[in-house]
Amino acid sequence: MLQTILIPALIGSLGGLIAALCGVGGGVVMVPAFVLLLGIDQKYAIATSLAVIAPTAAVAIFKNTGNNLVDWKLFVPTAIGACLFAYFATDWVKAMSNESLTRIFGGVMVAIGFYMLFRKV
Repeated sequence: MLQTILIPALIGSLGGLIAALCGVGGGVVMVPAFVLLLGIDQKYAIATSLAVIAPTAAVAIFKNTGNNLVDWKLFVPTAIGACLFAYFATDWVKAMSNESLTRIFGGVMVAIGFYMLFRKV
């Protein structure tokens, strides 16, 4: 039960919190947690995280629309581009090794982290 219900629920809770506070999909928390705590391969962690993000995003869209915080003019072209590239990138993920995906994920997180820490606000 711990491995199948409690730990995933805690991972999801932390992912939802980070998604709401930072505007990122909870994947920055969920992917490494799935790999490190549950021993899931990187490919499955990525795909599962994306599946979890769909209902998380739906709830956030509902709440943020009610708070008049969604810029719909920005949403449409961004969503089109994101969906288009996500469609093709899923095939790339399937063809890549778990090691390559892990290194890409880590590198992107480090680069974004440095940018956020040292940019002028």
